[in-house]
Amino acid sequence: MRTRFLSTKNTKLCSLLLANCQLLLVTLFSLFLCLQIQAQNLDNNPYSPVNLAKAASESWPVNGGSTKNQRYSILDQINRNNVSQLKGVWRHRLDGSGADTKNSGEAEPIFADGKLYIVTGDNDVFAIEVASGERLWTYNAELPEDLGKSICCGWTNRGLSMNAKSIFVGQLDARLVAINKDDGSVRWSIQAAPWQDGYSITSAPLYYDGMVITGFAGAEYGIRGMVKAFDADTGEELWNFYTVPGPGEFGHETWPADNDAWRFGGGSVWQTPAADPELGLVYFSTGNPGPDFDGSNRAGDNLFTASVVALDIKTGEYRWHFQQVHHDIWDYDAPNPVILFDMEFKGQLRHALAQASKTGWVYILDRQTGTPIIGIEERPVPQEQSQQTATTQPYPVGDSFVPQEIDIPPEGAYVLNKGRIFTAFGINKPSLISPSIAGGANWPPSAYDPIRNQMFICAADTGMTLAQESSEVLEDYNGELYTGGGFGGLSKTQTGVITAMDMATNTKVWQWRWGDTCYSGFVATAGDLLFVGRNDGRLTALDTETGRQLWEFQTGAGMNSTISTFTMNGKQYVAAYSAGNLFAGSAKGDSLWLFSLDGDIEQTTPGDSQLQLGTMSADEIVMAEGVANLVAGETLFKSTCMPCHGEDGMGGHNNGMPLNNVQDLEQAVTVITQGRNAMPAFRGALTPEQMRDVSTYIIEELFAE
Repeated sequence: MRTRFLSTKNTKLCSLLLANCQLLLVTLFSLFLCLQIQAQNLDNNPYSPVNLAKAASESWPVNGGSTKNQRYSILDQINRNNVSQLKGVWRHRLDGSGADTKNSGEAEPIFADGKLYIVTGDNDVFAIEVASGERLWTYNAELPEDLGKSICCGWTNRGLSMNAKSIFVGQLDARLVAINKDDGSVRWSIQAAPWQDGYSITSAPLYYDGMVITGFAGAEYGIRGMVKAFDADTGEELWNFYTVPGPGEFGHETWPADNDAWRFGGGSVWQTPAADPELGLVYFSTGNPGPDFDGSNRAGDNLFTASVVALDIKTGEYRWHFQQVHHDIWDYDAPNPVILFDMEFKGQLRHALAQASKTGWVYILDRQTGTPIIGIEERPVPQEQSQQTATTQPYPVGDSFVPQEIDIPPEGAYVLNKGRIFTAFGINKPSLISPSIAGGANWPPSAYDPIRNQMFICAADTGMTLAQESSEVLEDYNGELYTGGGFGGLSKTQTGVITAMDMATNTKVWQWRWGDTCYSGFVATAGDLLFVGRNDGRLTALDTETGRQLWEFQTGAGMNSTISTFTMNGKQYVAAYSAGNLFAGSAKGDSLWLFSLDGDIEQTTPGDSQLQLGTMSADEIVMAEGVANLVAGETLFKSTCMPCHGEDGMGGHNNGMPLNNVQDLEQAVTVITQGRNAMPAFRGALTPEQMRDVSTYIIEELFAE
C-alpha cells in the first residue's frame, strides 16, 4: 500500500510539474514572439539607432550618410565606368536665399521618402519633391537683423537631420527648431543658448533614438562650449555637457585656479557628432580655447578644448577624451567631423575613430577607450614664457597630409623655427607658422571607404602670421570678440591638398595639389568614385584608386558643399547644393541640382547665378550723388568683410589682407569692385551704394586718424 501511495503521489507531482513546464514554455514562447516582433519593428524603423548607423544606400537620412559620419554609399549604379554620362535632371532655385555676400552654402542635402531637404546660409529650409523638382514647402528662419555682430565666420549652416515626423535645424541665433515634414510648419522652437552672448549653431544636429543632439560655436566670443540633447518630440532639454569643465568636474584642474578663464574658455563644436549604438557613446571634436592667441591667463592644458570627446549618449556623462593640442595658442581647433569605422589591426578587429585636424594629422583612436591605435608620441616643443606654453605636444605616428613648416618664406615675413607646427610666438614676436588656422583640415568633411580602409581628406596648405596681444579675462559674457591677438598680414599662398590615407598605417596612399583651396569635402561610393566640389563651380568625380578626375559639371556657383546620393524607383541620383562661399571667394548662387545617368540638362556657365547689380566704375561710384550711410557700412563690414579682414581690418580667418594700406575712398572702392590677390571682385554682389557705404566706413571710421 505504501508503494502504491508513493506511486500515486509521484504521478500527481509529475502532472503538476508537466503543467508548470507547459505554462513556462508558453510564456517563454510568447516572450520570444514579442521580442521577435519588437526586433522586426525596430528593423522596419529607418530612424532606429541601428539603421541610422548603417552605410548609406537607398536613402540619405543623416548628415554624413550615417551616424558614423563616413559619407560613404554602397550604391554603384553610377561608377567609374559610366560617370562621364552623368547629367542634370533638374535645377531648383531657392529664391535667392543664402546668396548674399555674407553667406556660405555648406549644407549637405538629405533625402528620404521621395523628398530632398536643404538649408541655406540664411538658415531657410526647403523641401523639394525629387520626381518633379517642385517645391513642397519653405521654412523661413527670419534671423535677427543685428546677428552679424556676434557671428565669427560668415552666415552659414552645414545641414539638417530628420526622423519620421520632423526636420531639425540649428540656427545661427542658437535656436533649435523642429519642422513638420509634411507642411513646413514649426512643431517646436527653443532658444537653446543666448546668441547675444556669442553662441551660435552652424552644424547639423544629430537625431538619435528620440533625441536631438547639437553642439554650439562661439569660442571667438568667449563662450563656454557645450553639447546639449533635447527630446525630439517636445524640445525639452535632456542633458548638457560643457566642453570646458567647471569646479569639481574632471579636467577643471587644467585651468587656472586664480581666475575665471574657464567660464569663457571656448571649446566650440563645429560639426555633427557621430554615434555608436552598440557602445552607447556619442563622439565629437572640439575647437580652440579662448582667447585664441593669448595663453597668458589660462595656464594648463585647457581641457576639453582641441580634443576628441566621448559621452554616454543617454545621459551626457563623460566617458573619455583625447587632447590633440595642449594649451592651444594657434587656433588649431578640430572642426572636421569625426568618423567611426572598424578595421583589422595587427590581427585584431578594432573599433576605431579617426579625426583629421588643422594640425595636418589624422588622429586614430580606439573608440571604446580613446587610446591611440597606431601610436601618438608626446614630443618637446618650443617655449614662450608669456604664452604659458605646454612643454610637449602629441605627434601621431605616420604621415601628415599637409606640410608642417615653411620651405621658402615669403619676402618680409617673420619666421621662427622655419615656421614649424607648434612654433611659439609672443607679444612683439609674431611669426609665420604652417599649418595656419586656415590650413590643414577645416570644416569640409572627410570620407571613409570601408572596402579600402582609406580616409579621403580635403585640406589646405597655407601659413599665416600669428601675433599675441595681452588680454584680460572677461568679467561676464558680452558677445564681443575675445581672441587675444591677430593673424593675417604676410602669409604663404594658399593651395588645396587632397589626400587618401591608409587607416591601418596612417600613411599617404595618393595625394594631389590644387591651385586653389579644397573647400567642399568628400563623399565616397562603392562605384569607386569620390565626389568633391570646386570653388570655380565645378562638381567633380574622382577615381577612388588614384584621385584622378573622371567627370566634371559646371553648376554656376561655388560648389562648396558635399553631395548626397540615393536611389528612387531603382535609379541612382546625386544631389548637390551650389551656392558659393564667403571664405572661398566663390561665386554666390541658390541652386539645388539633381543628377542621374539619363539626365539631359547640360552644365551651365561659371557664375551664372551671380547677381548683376551694376557696372559703375570706382570713380563713378565715388562721384555719385548722395551721402554714404556709415551705419549701413559698418553693418556690411561686420557681416561680410570682418570674417576675412578681422574686426580691426588687420586680418581675419580667411587670410584677408590688412586694410590699413588702403589710402583713400577711390582705392577702397577699386579693391572691392575688382578684387586683389586672393580677394574676389564684389562687383555684381554689392550695389554701388553698398560699395560706397562700406568703403567710406573703412576710410573714415575704421582707420580714421
